[in-house]
Amino acid sequence: MPRTRSTRRPDLTEIAARLRAAGCVFAEDEARLLDAAAADADALERLVVRRTLGEPLEPLIGWVEFAGLRLRVGPGVFVPRQRTTLLAREAARLAAERDAAVVVDLCCGVGAIAAVVGANAEPGRLVAVDIDAAAVELARENLAGFGGEAYAGDLYDAVPVALAGAVDVLAVNAPYVPSGQVDRMPREARDYEPRRALDGGPDGLDLQRRVIASVRAWLAPGGCLLIESSTEQAVRTASLMTAVGLRTRTLVDDELGATVVIGGAPLES
Repeated sequence: MPRTRSTRRPDLTEIAARLRAAGCVFAEDEARLLDAAAADADALERLVVRRTLGEPLEPLIGWVEFAGLRLRVGPGVFVPRQRTTLLAREAARLAAERDAAVVVDLCCGVGAIAAVVGANAEPGRLVAVDIDAAAVELARENLAGFGGEAYAGDLYDAVPVALAGAVDVLAVNAPYVPSGQVDRMPREARDYEPRRALDGGPDGLDLQRRVIASVRAWLAPGGCLLIESSTEQAVRTASLMTAVGLRTRTLVDDELGATVVIGGAPLES
């Protein structure tokens, strides 16, 4: 007789045990999330198998919680990290200080930083840019409720030319992991996210150098550039900003493990 698929939905304790055996630290929470994301028992089984094989949780359930927002994510894109909430909240704070601020989220991924700005400030224009077309499609969804725009392209090449010299807040989470360290990252990142979303070149600063070298052409007088960095790289990131005439300061959140370097443009160009 042909074999029929089981329609019994597994008990959550059973799922949690399988997840825990696969190394998932928060197995009970993940079991509940996978169960909620699955339409039926067969779909749930597929999700559990994929998770136990090492796929990251967030693309499997289709969303990530970030700074109080639920953002769409999907397979093969960079998943926003919680440490980036420091950058996102500071960008929102700076945007709120300026009337109808022009805000650009460069290397936006799924638009997490721009979404936080849209939810917490009232920007005059909100633009997100990434080289990954799949991530940009998700960013468009995540920003739709805030009137945000999302474009695919390489750094400033995709920013509308009308914004040259008019950007009040330029938030950047460019990849900054040194090339030699990418293979030592957690499996969820190195095997399931695009390498170009992780690899920052030999010293991790290749993309930052490109962003900073041209930033003065895009910032409005008194505008700010914010770049997520690491504790070890922050001094070099700041020196790159200083070299193009920005006044720098560094924010550190030990609880989040987050470092953000901020460069302010002169009030007069």
